Amino acid sequence: MATRWTQVDCYTVALTNRSPKMTELPSVDDVNQASQALGLGASAAELHGGLCGWLSAGGAPVREWPARVLADDNLPTPAEGDALARLLDASVAQMEDRDFAFELLLSDASDTAAQADALFTWARAFLGGFGLGSGQNRPALSEEGDEALTDLAKLAQASSEDFESGNDDDEDALAEIEEFIRVAVLLLHGDCVMAARHRQRLN
Repeated sequence: MATRWTQVDCYTVALTNRSPKMTELPSVDDVNQASQALGLGASAAELHGGLCGWLSAGGAPVREWPARVLADDNLPTPAEGDALARLLDASVAQMEDRDFAFELLLSDASDTAAQADALFTWARAFLGGFGLGSGQNRPALSEEGDEALTDLAKLAQASSEDFESGNDDDEDALAEIEEFIRVAVLLLHGDCVMAARHRQRLN
């Protein structure tokens, strides 16, 4: 049977011969400036978290992704090559990378509380994007994927007020939480995108 190609498949093929730079996320400052220029009213952590949630659920990697992720069809589409367009390209490339190069775009702040705030903002935005990307027909999750989604929901309710700057234990805890989120995202992407793509090609 002939293979059926979707928009996601075609986009993935286009990334197959990507240069190493395509997997590099733009800087937090560049994304914040691009967000401000388009009047999005969202931080880099919120945008990247929402985008990754959208992509993990199987949402299409379209150029007008801010309108999809922020649920506002009136938002402008990023220009080709700007920080938000590069954020899309790099996020897709990282999530497809077999070497697990995926990373979270959070905050350049050295303050532990600010880092925690960015991390939990990222988690909340991811859940929102995941819900939007899933729609009413979310693919069935594995047991591990279901547990990961439940744990992400708990993290999204956490507060940065529980973390103190200069506290080594808090900094270590944040690093562990960030790594958990990174792995959870890849697991959910595997359940909803990679597994579904494999089933489609078998048909």
